Amino acid sequence: QAQLVESGGGSVQAGGSLRLSCETSGTIYNCMAWFRQAPGAEREGVAEISNGGKAAYSDSVKGRFTISKDYAKRTLYLQMDTLSPEDTGMYYCAENRRRGACASVVTNDTTVFRYWGQGTQVTVSS
Repeated sequence: QAQLVESGGGSVQAGGSLRLSCETSGTIYNCMAWFRQAPGAEREGVAEISNGGKAAYSDSVKGRFTISKDYAKRTLYLQMDTLSPEDTGMYYCAENRRRGACASVVTNDTTVFRYWGQGTQVTVSS
């Protein structure tokens, strides 16, 4: 059973940047992903990254967010630039995709990933 711990959330003004981190006790070589959930909304996929570093993004963040891994630190990152109020929400990291190809199309199906962190809050003000 992997344990995932996110950090790096906070409050920022529109146009600013944040970098989220997710340290895993599991297998960093697994497919990993970031999801987010805005108040009153369903959880949605943001980005995925494969063992080989192939990345995929949702249309809403493509060109602004970058997902990456540090294998030595067993840590997943999400660099978020040009943030807007629409990016506000709780951000979760996830590990171990049960089905489907990793980093082909970002999934919104939360049952696809086996392990989840507790989330870190991101608030973007206008």
